[in-house]
Amino acid sequence: MASDYKPARGRLNGSGPVAVVDIGSNSVRLVIYERKARTPTMLFNEKLLAGLGRGIAATGRLADESVKLALGELTRFKMLIEHTNCQETYIVATAAARDAENGPEFVREVEKILEAPVRILDGNEEAYYSAMGVIAGFWKPRGVVGDMGGGSLELVEVAPNAPGHGMTFPLGGLRLTEMAGGKISKALKITAETLKDYKWPELAAGERTFYAVGGTWRSLGRLHLMQRGYPLHVMHNYEIGAEEAIAFCRDIQVANLEGIDMSEVVSKQRRALVPIGAVVMEKILTSMKAERVVFSATGVREGLLHERLPEDIQVQDPVIEAARELCTLRARSPEHAEELIAWTDRLFEVLGIDEMEEEVRLRRAACLLSDIGWRAHPDYRGEQSLNIISNASFVGLDHASRAYLAASVFYRHEGLREGALSQVIRDLFTDRLRSRAKMLGAILRVASLLSASMAGMLPKVQIKTSGDEVVLALGKSLSDLDGERLRKRVGQLAKIVDRHITIAI
Repeated sequence: MASDYKPARGRLNGSGPVAVVDIGSNSVRLVIYERKARTPTMLFNEKLLAGLGRGIAATGRLADESVKLALGELTRFKMLIEHTNCQETYIVATAAARDAENGPEFVREVEKILEAPVRILDGNEEAYYSAMGVIAGFWKPRGVVGDMGGGSLELVEVAPNAPGHGMTFPLGGLRLTEMAGGKISKALKITAETLKDYKWPELAAGERTFYAVGGTWRSLGRLHLMQRGYPLHVMHNYEIGAEEAIAFCRDIQVANLEGIDMSEVVSKQRRALVPIGAVVMEKILTSMKAERVVFSATGVREGLLHERLPEDIQVQDPVIEAARELCTLRARSPEHAEELIAWTDRLFEVLGIDEMEEEVRLRRAACLLSDIGWRAHPDYRGEQSLNIISNASFVGLDHASRAYLAASVFYRHEGLREGALSQVIRDLFTDRLRSRAKMLGAILRVASLLSASMAGMLPKVQIKTSGDEVVLALGKSLSDLDGERLRKRVGQLAKIVDRHITIAI
């Protein structure tokens, strides 16, 4: 029975909530998203490792115990979908349901419980939606997507706006484990034989990125992240150079990860599958001559929703849109944040600061995020903003870019002292982004004094040049804004950008 639904001020309402039930060979999962959007936010996420695909290689059937577990969990999902007032529900099933002899019978039971049709994805469709998930989760991706589930492996080329032709292989974690009798050496031979005739896409240098999708590979990536002591525990867009990844995959090809350092960070249910995932990843990276592997938290579910968005929303920048949503929910004045974008566009132009396309989009996202911590105590606004941004479920940016966003807003609140910045963020930076973050932080500090972070003032502050000087021109109606504190911040900015900047009435 549905709950009494009321729109919430802390949520962006409209087209949601939207539920996706994903019935895989290893897990059965419910994800409820806040609404349809370029960057959909999860309201609820639950999975059960039911192991539906376990035993299919030997018996050709879904195991009775796994079916019982899955149907029980789906009964629970049904109540949660109703309780959260989901406007739409999508149900997809993959390799186990399509390959098992008793798959049709199982699907009929699922449809009876959920009172909605189940879409059984064939291998090509599964590859397509995995690639669409990567398009949803990255900005202009280029390379090969691999989605390793319990029953199958899908490989598909991906370009910025469209997947290529996909193929499916019987190399899912559960299936390969059973075919190999749990032996790593046999799994290596089966994988090599299965993939030997696959024609890898011809990719130019710089484009040979392998996007790893699926829980087994995310567990593999998490193990590497923890062993490395990586400062940010965000798996999406976590990147490893191919040579390092291949060596790591070879190191962990040990049954159940026995004796592998920090194996406890992998759930017990995944430990038998991660070494098998390492076997498959090693073969892929060597065969495609990959330059890097990047782990994706987005896949079939997000691809399914992304396809249903209007084209004008699909092409939006995911970082800008996610930042805009946070701004709408948390800033004093979202209109002011939009004004900041235009004002910094103009200031960077007048100052002659060169920006790559990627840097422009990050600067604009930082403007949108610049005031999300205002409700915190003034002494902690910078720290709280940094924590929110560095750990937010953003997609479409790498970890160095995430550090830039967090640092820019931190500097805006805390001042420009390098020592005050978190070591975690400093470890993620590139030198260029570090200097850009401080530069933008200095600009945001000036803007905050000119506008009190409220809309309507910045457009009145003209940015002009006079010889070699850059002039912030306050009309007579704004002359009372001038003051010692403002001039001090303008002086700090001038020092950082190495230009003479003055205030004129």
